This record gives sequence, structure tokens and C-alpha cells, in this order.
Amino acid sequence: MSNILIVDDEKEIADLVEIYLKNENFKVYKYYQSEEVLEQLENLSLDLAILDVMMPEIDGFQLCQKIREKNYNFPIIFATAKVEEMDKIKGLTLGADDYITKPFEPLELIARVKAQLRRYQKYNTYIPNENKIEFRGIRIDNATHEFYLNEKKINLTKTEFSLLWLLCSNRGSVLKSDDLFRKIWNMDYFDKDNNTIMVHIRHLREKMGDTSKNPKYIRTIYGVGYKIEK
Repeated sequence: MSNILIVDDEKEIADLVEIYLKNENFKVYKYYQSEEVLEQLENLSLDLAILDVMMPEIDGFQLCQKIREKNYNFPIIFATAKVEEMDKIKGLTLGADDYITKPFEPLELIARVKAQLRRYQKYNTYIPNENKIEFRGIRIDNATHEFYLNEKKINLTKTEFSLLWLLCSNRGSVLKSDDLFRKIWNMDYFDKDNNTIMVHIRHLREKMGDTSKNPKYIRTIYGVGYKIEK
């Protein structure tokens, strides 16, 4: 049974999402204010969080940032009525893994939750002799979910780690953007989803001290996808 956190000040929506999640046999922790979550976070064992963006006092963006600052790496899905592209980019940059716009179909949200949990559980499963990659100063461990660059540990979100693991596992080969999206999110790819990949790649590059213009690690193959050289 996976433990899901819901934070939404619209009680009707939070209650409805809770019902759908419980019907799928998830255990649900529901809060209407971010402050309550921060007080109880250390006492909760969470596998995924669904955060509303537009909340008073501490909004969803701020809550996501505080969660990541505390080194909690479970997937985070934003649910919001805001649809501006910059808001999506901001949310992903702060460490969110997915984004759904209100009003949404509850079954679509459930599908996104399950996709994120599959990825989260997959990349936290120990696979003997297939979990470590080392080359060019990169050391990445799929069992411990740790990433070192030139002996310096770098903290990654689950999505960032998933992207880097796929690129490192296929180093020397180009991975298409649509293939990356399907493998990480387990969902159909549409043109607009390329922005999601781009934001996570950009954030990953920033943490690695890399750039798109003069890449040391992650190269953009325009119109196709991305690759890491051997």
C-alpha cells in the first residue's frame, strides 16, 4: 500500500481526490493547509504528494521547495487552476515531477499517480550487478539512488535521477525525447511534453555545472533528443 499526501485548501476537491485514491487502495494523508503538513512531515512515510498551487500563506510552490530542501525525494504532482507555461516551468524547476490542470478528470489524476509510483518504485529497486555506472567522473548508483560527480555528491530529484540514469545507461547513443518521456512517465507523449523534458534537462545541467552551448556531459541533438558521450 502506497502512502499519498493531498494538500488542497478546496475541501471539496481534496475530499473527492481522497475518495478516488482510497478506492484504489492507497492510504491517504489529507491536509487543507501547508503549515499543517510541515509540522507533521517527519512523522509521515510518504510515497507521493499531490499539492495545490494556489493556497494561502504557504503556496504549493513554496511547500514543494521546503519538501525538497528537507531532502524528501518522493514524487510531487501539482494540481492547479493556473495554466500559464511559466508556472509549469517554475513548478518543475522547484522539484515537481508532474503537473495537472484543474478541472481534471479524477481518473486522469489516478493514472498520473500510478505512473509516478511505478517509476519511483522501479528506481528504488535493487538490481544486483546492474545498479552502478562509473565513467568520466560520473558515479551513479541505482540501488542507493546516489549520484557523484568528480567525487562530489549531488542531490537529484527522482525525475532528474531517472533522466540521468537512462542517459548514462545508454551513453554514446541518442535517446529520443518521446522515448525518454514514455520510459519515465509511462504515459503517451505529445509535442507539448517536450517542454517538460527540457526543463528537467536544464535543471540537471545546472546541478552538473553543464551548459547547452558548450556541453561537457549532456548534449542536445536538435529535433531528436539527448545523449551523453562515452
